[in-house]
Amino acid sequence: MDIATIIGLIGGAALIVIAVLIGEGDFRLFLNLRGALIVLGGTLATSFIKFTMKDVINSFHVAMKAFTVKIDPPEKTIEDMVRYAKIAKKEGLIALENQTADDQFKQKALRYLADGYDSGLIKDMLNKDINLMLQRHAVGQKMFRGMGSAAPAFGMIGTLIGLVKMLSTMSDPDTIGPSMSIALLTTLYGALFANLVCIPIAEKLELRSEQEKGNKQIVIEAAISMSQGISPILIEETLNIFLSPRAQQENSTKEKSR
Repeated sequence: MDIATIIGLIGGAALIVIAVLIGEGDFRLFLNLRGALIVLGGTLATSFIKFTMKDVINSFHVAMKAFTVKIDPPEKTIEDMVRYAKIAKKEGLIALENQTADDQFKQKALRYLADGYDSGLIKDMLNKDINLMLQRHAVGQKMFRGMGSAAPAFGMIGTLIGLVKMLSTMSDPDTIGPSMSIALLTTLYGALFANLVCIPIAEKLELRSEQEKGNKQIVIEAAISMSQGISPILIEETLNIFLSPRAQQENSTKEKSR
């Protein structure tokens, strides 16, 4: 589970609630069901118009990964692939057939190696897998960015509706204040929904996609090297290029201490 996403959402919402309550504020003044329905309903409606039903459902499924799935650090992927390289060097590539990886992409790479595919074919097939993954992820990112754009717009629509109601009752001064308050609340809801939920989730999904792509590129590089018979030591040195300078230095320190 990704604690950072949960902390961000809960922390952001809590700070807003605290800001409202400071000074003995009445939180009920900021609750309006009609405004929430306009913003949430309108935003979801535009998503169904822009995308297919399947895309919308899949996008929400993908968004749950921002809360529940934690991408393995590249160091772990390198460690796994070097371990497989040592097995292949000692027992031959066919021995990889008996290895069980912790994700489908690694398992595919091991299967291709055990089946004796050449390095060019392995690279092409695994790269196609990455491209298809990026396309699927792009739909989810695009949908949440679209929701982030639509929510403030529907907030403004709700404000205009509230202003029309306010102007229609200008003869009664007692209704002007409450009507204006309701009108402005929809703008508030739209801004909050866009900037606290939709846009951050889109950005988190993009980050996750890049992290997953990086791990898969490590797998491809290792698989190509194994198919060419390169030694595990050289494979590890090659894969360390994918790490940050600080992580490379830490890996070097670990190797020296062995």
